Amino acid sequence: MTTRIGVIADTHCPEFLDRLPERVFTALQGVDLILHAGDITSTPTLDALASIAPVEAVRGDHDTNLKSLPSARELTVAGKRIVLVHGQRPRWVEESQTFWWTVSLGFFKPHRGLPASLKLRFQHADVIVFGHTHRAYVRKVDGMLLFNPGGVHQWNPTTATRRLAQHPGWFEWCWLQVARHMRRYESPSVGILEIDEHGILPRIIGL
Repeated sequence: MTTRIGVIADTHCPEFLDRLPERVFTALQGVDLILHAGDITSTPTLDALASIAPVEAVRGDHDTNLKSLPSARELTVAGKRIVLVHGQRPRWVEESQTFWWTVSLGFFKPHRGLPASLKLRFQHADVIVFGHTHRAYVRKVDGMLLFNPGGVHQWNPTTATRRLAQHPGWFEWCWLQVARHMRRYESPSVGILEIDEHGILPRIIGL
């Protein structure tokens, strides 16, 4: 018997997107459980996902209105130990990494060491599901699967300009100037984890 888990992160609704794209509902149709790895920004987003399947979620750094959510969850699904976490590091680390990304005009990779730090933090897990980077990541290391479904919201000139119109703080304003002029952007995506007697099959589904 196969257990299908839908994995989603960085929806940012309605912060940057008005609502979840319809393609999300198509991609996750028929799953047994949905894991949201944070940066949700509104309860209606979780309610919409709950129309598909039960939802487990964690709080991301943009989820100031969802303080009741934990920063990490540990679940056992079909016999596999799954850790669900957003992935943000201490504020001084995040801000210094973002600073170097900004001054390098996007060439510096601020989240390069994140998977390794999560693996060290949750050594007992079979799977670590995380978000935060808005970049899909699938890698198995020492028997542990590290899985990021990518972001439903991806920066582009339209969403960066929309956020600037909301008068963010000076630090965010600075890096948004870079984001709105970038020529290459990640594609939005979600993920699926299929668990059966043979193991775990991860898939990234582009939106």
